[in-house]
Amino acid sequence: MSMAAALISKDFNTRARIVETAERLFRDIGYQKTTVADIAKELRMSPANVYRFFDSKKAINEAVAERITSSVRAGMTAIAHSDKPATERLRELLIRMNACMCELGATEAKMHDMVEAAMNESWGVIRAHIERIDEIITNVVEDGVASGEFTADPQTAGPCIRAAMIRFSHPAIIAQCHEITRPTLEEQIEFVLAAVRAH
Repeated sequence: MSMAAALISKDFNTRARIVETAERLFRDIGYQKTTVADIAKELRMSPANVYRFFDSKKAINEAVAERITSSVRAGMTAIAHSDKPATERLRELLIRMNACMCELGATEAKMHDMVEAAMNESWGVIRAHIERIDEIITNVVEDGVASGEFTADPQTAGPCIRAAMIRFSHPAIIAQCHEITRPTLEEQIEFVLAAVRAH
C-alpha cells in the first residue's frame, strides 16, 4: 500500500470511529446533549482533531443519520430484490418502513428524537434518503407493471406510495396518531395496493 493510500485509509477509519462513537453517545445521552468535546474525550483526541474530519456538529449529526437510514434502505433493498411477486414485495416494503420507525420509537427514544428532528428540519441526508426510498418503491412497481400485476405509472406511483404511507413512517406522525385506530397499517397497505393493482 502506498503512503497516500495508507493515509486515506487511516482518515477513513478515523471518520468511521468518530461516527460510531457519536452514535453511541447519541443513544446514551441524546444527540442534542452530546458535544464535540464529548466525542473527542471518548476517542482520546482533541476537539480540533475531530473538526479535521467534520467541520461542524451538524455534519456529525448527518453522518449518524446516514448510518441509520442506510440500514433501513439495506433492509428494503433486500426485500425489493427478492424473487417474490411484486405485490408481495411492495407489501413487505411498506411493513418494513413502519416497523423500522416503530422499533426506533420503542427501543431507541433518544435516537428517535434525532430522526424526528432530521425529518422535521429536512436535513440533506433525509432528503437523499427519501429520494432513494422512492427509487426502491418505483423499481418494484416497474416490476409489477412488467409482470402484469400493476397498471400504475411507476414514476408517479413511487413517490405517491411513500407519501400515502407517511402516517406509518414519520416518527412524529406515528406518535401523534398513536390513539387513532383507523386506518390500520394493513388497511392502508391494501388501499395503496388497490391503487396500483391491475383490474
